[in-house]
Amino acid sequence: MTTALPATPLAPTAVTALAARYARASEDAGRLHPEVVNALPSAGFARHFVPRRWGGRAGGFTELVNAVAAVGEGCASTAWCCALQAGHARLAAHLPERAQAELWADTPDTAIAAAVVPPSGQVARVPGGWRLTGRWAWASGADHADWILLATIEDPEAGQPQYRVLALPRRDVRVHRTWDSVGLRGTGSDTVTVDDVFVPEHRSFLRDVLLTGVRDADAAPCHRVPYTLVASLFFCAPALGAARGALDSWTALARQRGVSGDPGVQQTLARCSAEIDAAQLLLETAANRADRAALTPPAAFEPETAARNQRDAAVAVDLLAGAVERLFRTAGVRALSQDSPLQRAWRDIHAVAAHATLQPGPSAAAYAAGVFTDDRA
Repeated sequence: MTTALPATPLAPTAVTALAARYARASEDAGRLHPEVVNALPSAGFARHFVPRRWGGRAGGFTELVNAVAAVGEGCASTAWCCALQAGHARLAAHLPERAQAELWADTPDTAIAAAVVPPSGQVARVPGGWRLTGRWAWASGADHADWILLATIEDPEAGQPQYRVLALPRRDVRVHRTWDSVGLRGTGSDTVTVDDVFVPEHRSFLRDVLLTGVRDADAAPCHRVPYTLVASLFFCAPALGAARGALDSWTALARQRGVSGDPGVQQTLARCSAEIDAAQLLLETAANRADRAALTPPAAFEPETAARNQRDAAVAVDLLAGAVERLFRTAGVRALSQDSPLQRAWRDIHAVAAHATLQPGPSAAAYAAGVFTDDRA
């Protein structure tokens, strides 16, 4: 077992400049540039939620949101991969101890990709584990991962089907280059396939534990909260950084055009910067809410807290998309260049806003269900 290391802070600056420098190259390649990938371990995202007994930080959610946003100012695709490396390690912390040792005994900086929503593939129980076959879409960062989490539905001979998550080493998974989107082009969110691979029993857990959090009294606070409380924060944080980067690019273009004294330009600046700041406040409030909930015994956790976080993330991404839309429309023809960070941020933020976790309808329904509980009696 790795000796626990001091809880050093996340270091987004270790990757931010490289991410910005290679943002165009990452887009063209459809995955992060190799130099960016090589710099990711030093930034600390992969180890952020790894249990401390393996040398990880078991860190907090507010710190992660701010660090991901900082990377997103230079490249939203890199920020997306940073957020998911952290988030997937938190999922992997639900694995049995033996599997955790396989992932982290040598280093807490193991890169983990995942395709857990929706479940896919076919799984059959065999002595000592399962045989898994299937195809899963949108496995961000799978190409440079060490391990991959895949979800499937197990249909026991007796009883209800079970939503199961299994951990596979990268060598057992084939990555197909299918990712070709308008935004977040550098994330390498490709399709992965598995062909009749044996997965030992200890490399698996049921999804139900994600919905309740780890109930072990010795679990770190960040592992005791349910997935629904924090998932939307991981996905929204890259958009916050991209919007800040878009505002910087827009401001530079306004100076180049000599229009900084124009009243319309000043009104756009004031409104969009305020909307971005408001989105930041919403995300920081939600992240603080998650950090407080992590210190609460699981039995005392209020489902309304998760609904509030989903609501706040959905509203935040709507504010960010609206602000960047306005910036892009008023930036002039120079913003249309392939080399313009503004047009890339515009595409990336709209890609983030399309994610299922950030859709306004489901988040509104979840929040309203708590508010109108008594009305259903």
